[in-house]
Amino acid sequence: MIHVVKKDSPKTRDTIIIRLLAILGALLAASIIVIFAGANPIELYIGIIEGCFGNLYRFAATIQKMVPLLVLSLGVMVAFKMKFWNIGAEGQFLMGAVGAALVVRYLPNLPLPVMIFAMGVLAFVFGAIWLLIPAFFKAKFGTNETLFTLMMNYIALNLVVALQYDFWKDPGASGMPKIANFPDNALLPSVSGFNLSIAFAIILVILIYFLMNYSKIGFEITVLGESENTARYIGINITKTIITAALISGGLCGLVGMFQTAGISGALSVEITGGLGFTAIIVAWLSGLKVPFIVLNSFAFAVLLQGGSYIQTAFQIPGSVAEMIQAIILFFILGSEFALHYRFISDKKKREVA
Repeated sequence: MIHVVKKDSPKTRDTIIIRLLAILGALLAASIIVIFAGANPIELYIGIIEGCFGNLYRFAATIQKMVPLLVLSLGVMVAFKMKFWNIGAEGQFLMGAVGAALVVRYLPNLPLPVMIFAMGVLAFVFGAIWLLIPAFFKAKFGTNETLFTLMMNYIALNLVVALQYDFWKDPGASGMPKIANFPDNALLPSVSGFNLSIAFAIILVILIYFLMNYSKIGFEITVLGESENTARYIGINITKTIITAALISGGLCGLVGMFQTAGISGALSVEITGGLGFTAIIVAWLSGLKVPFIVLNSFAFAVLLQGGSYIQTAFQIPGSVAEMIQAIILFFILGSEFALHYRFISDKKKREVA
């Protein structure tokens, strides 16, 4: 029988080589799909680069895709560092958007700076509360946070559906199930396609880096993630640490709801997440729960998303082909992670090692 066993931590050189081989293998495998779709693989890959960096507008679009993924990944990372498996970033994202839209709906005439501040605060609070609920049950009753946070996603989604199709439906939308667009005083200022969410993201990266590496709460979260018994032994308040980490994690994911509604879509809708909450889980995990690598991987995924969108139009290939290319690349990258950290051994070899 074949068994999967964990390897020792890989060397940096091995990590670089295996990941480069994974990317090369992904491009070769994706080329087969591209050829069957009637396109030239080399031209298509060049098109992906042009779609991301060809001009200022395209680069701005790439950064716009990076920002929500980056902040969501930071939020997921904080919870994962404590081994609290927050699979509910999608729901916290949506609830943050609901909080931002709530400010616009009931205080529509606030000045721009006050409006943005109020939207950001309420988005953070709504996202934090949405994760605080499963965190409380985890801390008090030991419930499974993976299932709990996953189910909370669907509650948030159906809440937004109810708002869009009923309670907040725009009467001026000619019967379409749509929530009214935000007014100009509720939109993030932008220059050449770069909006203010980029500045917020930079600040958040710096804050979370120092929080996790140089603060008391960051130390407590890390120790609790390594060993709950050790955390108790050195006097860490387990319940307080879980709740605090959940508030930070959920709040960061909630902030993305404000970034997307006020910076990209201009309105609340069920489509604003685009599955980024689940993608953020992959980004955080592939980054080893380290902030600098989260920044790099968020940018790489944004290039993949923006490039995939561009080639659909530029090369007139079906959207399904672009999605398959993205999936193949992601599959090979995840496979490389497995190759770096695990290996197969037979029963005979296992007995010899023992």
